[in-house]
Amino acid sequence: MLIDTHCHLTDAGLLGRLGEVLDHALAAGVDRMITVATSPDDWVAARSIVQRSEPLYMAAGLHPHKARQMAGGLIDRLAEVLRGPRVVALGEVGLEYHYDFSPRDRQRQAFAEQLQLARRLDLPVVVHSREAQADCLAVLDEQGMRDWHVVFHCFTGTADEARQVLDRGWYLSFAGVVTFRNARDLQEAAKLVPVDRLLIETDSPYLTPEPIRKLRPNEPGNLVHTAHCLAGLRGVGFEDLAAACTANAERFFRLGK
Repeated sequence: MLIDTHCHLTDAGLLGRLGEVLDHALAAGVDRMITVATSPDDWVAARSIVQRSEPLYMAAGLHPHKARQMAGGLIDRLAEVLRGPRVVALGEVGLEYHYDFSPRDRQRQAFAEQLQLARRLDLPVVVHSREAQADCLAVLDEQGMRDWHVVFHCFTGTADEARQVLDRGWYLSFAGVVTFRNARDLQEAAKLVPVDRLLIETDSPYLTPEPIRKLRPNEPGNLVHTAHCLAGLRGVGFEDLAAACTANAERFFRLGK
């Protein structure tokens, strides 16, 4: 059985047919999912579905797109959410330099504040880093996160960038992008990750993997395609890859059976 360590089940394309989505996932062998909530409204929606659905856990954080909202006691509100049942991580948090929907200095400030919160609450951290690797590493280092439970979700970098993350004791998670035919550099990076620091995710409703890339929206059940791809890249059996990634997710997020 597999664990989708990062999906967005509160997305309109999935939430309206959540029962069907969960049934598809279970039929495909994905028996647990972590839905990631990225804004105050999303925190509320995610908490609602997690409380009603046994296979679900949640992570919560303020996405860098929303970093300008980090004011007026919002960090205290996030802390209250993170203390709730079935919340297993802070995230996704980090830096987004492709769109710059929030000023970069505000992104770095919000990132640092949330990392401090993760340390206070003893929670793993799910990092979003897009075109911002150097600054992401700098903020994490400044906040003393080396050897903390940190995962760079939906990693799309090079082998050298992967090594920078791994050298700090952190994890890398791969989504459907690794299955794309033009993702040669990313596939090379995926080969070098130690087996005990490898995670997989769908990031659904985004990034549907090959060979069903044209289907929208992506769903947690499609995680099996990414797992098969990674098993082939790394020269191991699917069952071995699945077992390792599941054990890693259980350890990283402290999941119960």
